[in-house]
This record gives sequence, C-alpha cells and structure tokens, in this order.
Amino acid sequence: MRASIFLAVFLVALLLAHFGVLPVTAGSSGVFLLLIIAALVSAPISYVVLNKQRDAMSEQITGGIERRKSKSGSMASRIAAQNAAEDAVDDALRAQQ
Repeated sequence: MRASIFLAVFLVALLLAHFGVLPVTAGSSGVFLLLIIAALVSAPISYVVLNKQRDAMSEQITGGIERRKSKSGSMASRIAAQNAAEDAVDDALRAQQ
C-alpha cells in the first residue's frame, strides 16, 4: 500500500513537472529530485491513510507474541513438573538403597 501511494505521488509530481508547475530540470537529476519530493510527500500521507492497517498489524504481532509467551510458560511448567517427578523417583530409589 505504501509503495502504491509513493507511486501515485511520484506520477503526480512527474505530471506537475511536465506541465511546468514544478520547476525541475530535465535529466536524471530532475527525476532524482522528483523521487525525493515523492518520498517526502508520500510519507505523511501513508502515515495518515494507513493508520488502521498499521494498528491491525500491531495487534496481530502483539497477539502472536503473547501466544508464544503463554506457550513457553506452559512448556516451562511442564518441564518443571517432569523434573520434579524425576527427582522424586531418584529420591525414592536412593532411599531404598
């Protein structure tokens, strides 16, 4: 989406330069200047327009991290329980000897 916004702004800047609204020289330096202008203009537009998508992605990432934390927490408790059971068996065997 951000690339599409950048491309649209670049095309508008290119048209404005073609019709003389933007005083840009012809050649590669002019195109480079238009790319810089397009980047500077498209950044705040993307920030405002893509706000909902950014929030949704942030919630999705946060949810994934929370799920991984809860899985690792339950895995750690299972490992701790298994270790405690093994220790109990070891202690019982040593007590019999």
